[in-house]
Amino acid sequence: AADKINLIPQDLFAELCEQIIQQLNHKIPGVNTAELCQRMQTSGIEINIGDLAKIANILSFLFSTAARNNLSTEELVTTLGSAVSTLPKHALQVIRHVWNEQGKSITVSEDARSMATVGQFVDMKWKLGVAMSSDTCRSLKYPYVTVTLTMADSSGQITDKSFEMTIPQFKNFFRQFKEMASVLETV
Repeated sequence: AADKINLIPQDLFAELCEQIIQQLNHKIPGVNTAELCQRMQTSGIEINIGDLAKIANILSFLFSTAARNNLSTEELVTTLGSAVSTLPKHALQVIRHVWNEQGKSITVSEDARSMATVGQFVDMKWKLGVAMSSDTCRSLKYPYVTVTLTMADSSGQITDKSFEMTIPQFKNFFRQFKEMASVLETV
């Protein structure tokens, strides 16, 4: 991972670190590695989303472990310097700066940890479609609903999950949401 970190310019690496701190503070649901990766590739950096996600996971683990152990900036940098000699100097400088500025704001509660292992809902989009025909049937006229859920997984990576439902399935889905809403109103 250190060789890939070396490819990332200091400003984009700082942005990645800051997004991870925000995610750990529950200010954003996750790190949008797809958008960051696209920006890096546009600026000529040869990195793929898988490598960037690994780097984000490593940094998330680093910052959350440092918060859990209540490390000072110097303790964190000293530990990193002795354990990871291959980490680029600019990365160490960014980690030092971000941890010094925002590290103490990370709260590590048990509730937050248990919630983080499940993932978090970010957004939902839907559309209604009609299948007109297929290779086996000339005239379907079959309505369906496509739902795309944007989720942040336990590591903070944002992904989209899409699925289709028939109209009866959608009505059942909607009924269950109404039941949840009515239960929530009683709380």
